[in-house]
Amino acid sequence: MNRPLEGVLVLEFCQFLAGPSAGLKLADLGARVIKIERPKTGDACRQLSIKNLFVDDDSLLFHTINRNKESYAADLKNADDLLKLKKLISKADIMVHNFRPGVMEKIGLDYPAVQAINPKIIYGMVTGYSNEGPWRNKPGQDLLVQSVSGLAFLSGSAVDGPVPFGLSVSDIMCGNHLAQGLMAALIKRAKTKKSVLVEVSLLESILDVQFEVLTTYLNDGGKLPERSTVKGSAHAYLSAPYGMYQTKNGYISLAMGDLNQICNIINCDISDLYTEADDAFGNRDQLILRLGETFKQQNTEYWLNLLEAEGIWCAAVLNYQEATNLDVYQHLKIEQTLNLPNGENIKTTVSPIRLNGEKLLSAKSAPALGINTASIDLEFELG
Repeated sequence: MNRPLEGVLVLEFCQFLAGPSAGLKLADLGARVIKIERPKTGDACRQLSIKNLFVDDDSLLFHTINRNKESYAADLKNADDLLKLKKLISKADIMVHNFRPGVMEKIGLDYPAVQAINPKIIYGMVTGYSNEGPWRNKPGQDLLVQSVSGLAFLSGSAVDGPVPFGLSVSDIMCGNHLAQGLMAALIKRAKTKKSVLVEVSLLESILDVQFEVLTTYLNDGGKLPERSTVKGSAHAYLSAPYGMYQTKNGYISLAMGDLNQICNIINCDISDLYTEADDAFGNRDQLILRLGETFKQQNTEYWLNLLEAEGIWCAAVLNYQEATNLDVYQHLKIEQTLNLPNGENIKTTVSPIRLNGEKLLSAKSAPALGINTASIDLEFELG
């Protein structure tokens, strides 16, 4: 299958998650992505592990984010290496970095300097809090960005205090936004034949993720989100029955739905709590508790059969073991196997995008540090 970004050359001066995850999206869509890494140590993510899992001397996390790429080792402070990189930049379509503000200016690879090398370059830049402004030099790290964005007061219950999101959501969403911007820039360049600067920041990305609730706050007299005082309420701004409920043998979730209809189906009397529409939010906590007492009386499967038959939006709440055994999980072909040079295999996820009905599979694992340096020197005549 011909992929839409085949023939596009991307240079990735990035480490950790946000920038490399954008490069992964582009690689899956057919771009040739070359990681520019420092000799000996490479991307710091090579040694940043989750659960201390390593594969062939590099962290499993690194393999997850950097599959389907090449690695070119170069010291940006070495004049000869820098000259080679400038030659490579002159032939690239996209260049991306996530250095702190000011670093690329010192090296001589900032946007104006790179434009002089390649007038048609698309230059992508990831920062924590923007390239300018009062926080430009603060460390842009996912948990810290979550902390200052208000996100931590959307999950959990009112008695929990701040609850961090269980994923590097700022990094992941920033990578998605960067990939979107870079692909839009390719279209822009095709029309204008000129370079494009694409800038994203972790803070702007995580604020954008909250656009629904942040807009509510901005237009609701500055009232803070009101998390439920009981466990299970899944949204600070949505009324009952929205949430998760314990059953006799597990948990069930309910999305938006007619409260009276749901309670009639499960035989739960809420007549004292729900007399008008506004009560669904005003009495949210009491309603969730009342529903919760009913759901505890039967197994999850019993409630699902009862509610789904009446068209109620509901689902069982599953762990990874249960979720990965679902028929729909197998049908969607979410997993793929990466083949490592040492003969080992890694199971990971595949791009969620289908093109003309085909999944964007790739068995190419993350590259060993600098493994492509010599061949790239030869191919692009870097000297």
